[in-house]
Amino acid sequence: MIEKSVVRQIVDEFISGTNYFVVDVNVSADNQILIELDSEDGFSIDACAELTKFVESKLDREVEDYELEVGSPGLSTPFKVLEQYKKYIGSEVDVMDNENTKWQGVLLSADEQQFVIEITYKAKPEGAKRKIDVTENITFTYDKIKYTKYTIRFK
Repeated sequence: MIEKSVVRQIVDEFISGTNYFVVDVNVSADNQILIELDSEDGFSIDACAELTKFVESKLDREVEDYELEVGSPGLSTPFKVLEQYKKYIGSEVDVMDNENTKWQGVLLSADEQQFVIEITYKAKPEGAKRKIDVTENITFTYDKIKYTKYTIRFK
């Protein structure tokens, strides 16, 4: 079986000196290798092909039979690494917390411990006749959420 650490070293060698970052590397028991990369500018099909060739040049099919899949995470895929949070700062995201409450707002910041979204909702101030938009910042720690995803809107 091909070790995940070996594949990760190969990927790290490929992305060294680039703006790519690793989202996920998985190796199943039957040697199905899945590599997901991304960058601030996205991960092109040409980059996928280059990485595929690079990985194949480092692994010997005569020694280990494997299946290789290289790609980028889909827009509707939950974030897995901090770099994805940073990439989408300023964008609208959906957050599901551990209490199954869904939040939707603009991602304002993210660091190793937490991230902040700005939510807007309608509220009626005391004595007012109409509801007004209220904006609030909500801070989440990563251990208190189930997922965060980019919000896809069709206009």
